[in-house]
Amino acid sequence: MPRTLLLLTILVLATSLLSAQEKHQTEAAAAAMLPAYCDFLSLPCDANNPAELEPNIQWCEAQFGQRDFVVKRLPTAGIEVLLAEYMVKEDLPTVLFYVQIDGQPVDPAKWASGEPYTPMLGKPTTEGYTFLGELPQDWRAVDRSYRIFSRAASDAKGPIAMLLAAWDHLQQQGEEPAFNIKVIMDTEEELGSPNLPPVVEAYREVLSADHFVILDGPPHISNRPTLVFGARGIATARITVYGPKVPLHSGHYGNYAPNPALRLAQLLASMKNDAGLVTIPYWYDGITLDKKTLQTLAQVPDDLTEINHKLGFAAPDGVGNSLQEAIQYPSLNIRGISAGWVGAAARTIIPANAVANLDIRLVKESKAERLMDLLQAHIKAQGYYLITDGREPTAAERDQYPRIASFGYKVAYGAFRTPLHAPTGAWLEGAMVDVLQEDIVKIRTHGGSIPIAPFVETLGVPAVIVPLVNPDNNQHSPDENLMLSNYFRGVEVCYSILRTKIPQE
Repeated sequence: MPRTLLLLTILVLATSLLSAQEKHQTEAAAAAMLPAYCDFLSLPCDANNPAELEPNIQWCEAQFGQRDFVVKRLPTAGIEVLLAEYMVKEDLPTVLFYVQIDGQPVDPAKWASGEPYTPMLGKPTTEGYTFLGELPQDWRAVDRSYRIFSRAASDAKGPIAMLLAAWDHLQQQGEEPAFNIKVIMDTEEELGSPNLPPVVEAYREVLSADHFVILDGPPHISNRPTLVFGARGIATARITVYGPKVPLHSGHYGNYAPNPALRLAQLLASMKNDAGLVTIPYWYDGITLDKKTLQTLAQVPDDLTEINHKLGFAAPDGVGNSLQEAIQYPSLNIRGISAGWVGAAARTIIPANAVANLDIRLVKESKAERLMDLLQAHIKAQGYYLITDGREPTAAERDQYPRIASFGYKVAYGAFRTPLHAPTGAWLEGAMVDVLQEDIVKIRTHGGSIPIAPFVETLGVPAVIVPLVNPDNNQHSPDENLMLSNYFRGVEVCYSILRTKIPQE
C-alpha cells in the first residue's frame, strides 16, 4: 500500500475511533442523568396547584447550583420563575435558554399505568406498550425505541435533563461553553405564562442576551432533527348564549322557549364555511405568502397523505394548501361546548344557557385585540345583545332583548418569527449538522404556542426553537412519554450547541 494512502487510512480510522469514543462518552453522561430525571418526573407539577411547583423549583435550584450556575428566583404575581447564569468571559456572546418546569393537569384514570407521576419504562408491542416493572440499572443497554411514560416527560422536563446531561459531558471533557449562558425556567407555561411578561420587563437587564434558544415543542412529524423559527401566539374567549332563566320542561315549552344550545350552534356555524375558513370579515387581513415564503414552506418534508392517515381524517380544512400553509394564518378553534346534560344524566329539558370556549392561535401579522373586536362585531351582527363585563343578564335585559350573549376573552401572548437565515439559526444549524451529520428540517412557524413574544419584543433578541422530544409524545394528553432515542439524540445536540462558537456579525 502506498505510504500516502496508508497514512490517509490510519487518519480515517483514528477519526472514526475518536468519533465512536466521543459518542460513547456522551451516551454515558446521558445515561447517568436518567435516574435524576426520573426523580424529577416523580414530582407533581400542575401550576393550577401552586404548592406543587415548589419541590420542582428546588430540584432545579439544586441541579443547576451543583453545576456552578448562579441561581436566583425572580418573584412574580404568581409562582416564582428561576434564572440560572454561567458566565465564561464578558466579551463572549450570551445565549438565553428557555425551558418550562410545569406540566398539564392529569386524570390518572385515563393513564394506562394509572400513575402519571410514577415514571415507567414502556416496551413497544404490536398493541401498544408493555410497562416494565422496574426502571433499569443500565440505561445504555435498553433498546432506544423504549419510552419513559410520565406527565411532563416531554413537555418539558425532558429538555431540562438533556441540557444538564450535555453540561456534565462538557465538564467531563474539560471544556467550557463557547458563550455565556442564562437559563430562564418558566413555572406557569401551561397556564399561558400570565405573569411572565411583567418579569421580562422588570428584569430586562438581567435577562439581556444576544441569542435566544427555546428548548420546547416537538420536531417535525418525521422525527427528523428540526429547527423552528416562529410560533403562534394564543388568546382564549368564552361565549355564553342565554335562554330561559332556568332549564324548562321540553314537553311543556318545546317549540316555544328558545333553545340556547341550538342558537349557540348556529352562531358558531356562522363563523366558518364548509371548507373550514373563517368567514368573519377581515379575519385574514395582512397575511400574504409570497413566492419565497411558499418555497420555504414547501421544503418541509410533510407527507400529507400519511399525516392525514395518522391523524385519522380523509381531508383537512381548506385554510391554505398544506399543513405548513395553514399554520401561517390565525385560527378560530372551538375547544369545548357545554349545554344541559348528556349520556346517562341526559334530561328532557331546554337548557338555560349554552357555553363555548374558543382558542385563537395568533400569527405575527394578526393582533389579538383586533381579532377579538372582529369576533364581537360578528356576534352582534347575528342579532345578539352582547354583555362584556362578566355579569349575567338582568331581568330588564331579558325582557328587552330577544337574543342575549356574553363574551369575555384573555390574551396570553403574541406570535414571534425570526428570519430563517439569521445568525442564530445558522449557528444552531451548524451545531446540529456537525454532530448528527444530516440535514435539518427548518420550519417557519410552529403550530403550537409558547410565551416567547415577550422576550423577543422586550429584549430585542432573535429566537429559535430547538425541539428535541419525539413528535408522538402525547403532550397535554394521558400517557405522555419520551422516547429514549430522542433523549440520547437531544443530549448530543445540546452538547454540540454548548461547544459551538457563535460567529460574530
